[in-house]
Amino acid sequence: MHDLPFTTPTQIVALLLTLIAGWAFGLASASGGKRWRTRYQDEQVARSRADAALKDANSRIRELEAERDRLRGPAPVATGVAAAEPAWRGWFGWGRDNLARIRGVDGPRERQLNDLGIKTYREIETLTGDEEAALEKRLGIPSGTIANEQWREQASLLQSGNDDEHARRFG
Repeated sequence: MHDLPFTTPTQIVALLLTLIAGWAFGLASASGGKRWRTRYQDEQVARSRADAALKDANSRIRELEAERDRLRGPAPVATGVAAAEPAWRGWFGWGRDNLARIRGVDGPRERQLNDLGIKTYREIETLTGDEEAALEKRLGIPSGTIANEQWREQASLLQSGNDDEHARRFG
């Protein structure tokens, strides 16, 4: 026959005492969920503080941009939206960009922009805050629409050929 370990009562008691001692040692050394819960709560507090700081920073950036635009002076009155040096457009519309790729610009709005002399991404990308306001007024769209829909950022991505990034960010 095979010799089975822990066959005597003394061996069985020793085994049970060892198991109970190991279990007690494990419970005594385990931190439980309290330490992890505390860390998680600390991370939540830090995240909310970081979000608040980011919101404050973005607000300050908008204020500084508005002040910068104010200090630059008024936009040229003659056109209100044209770029300083218009690009040559070629014959039959060559040299114009597909402005309808910008989210918020559909076919009719693109025609309106073209009628106002805006035919390239570069012209939208270089708009100042005052020029945006004048353009919104001429297009008959609510004030702040161009900034909210991020036309300048979209035009910049499309102008530089970052189609994948534009699709990822703006759909």
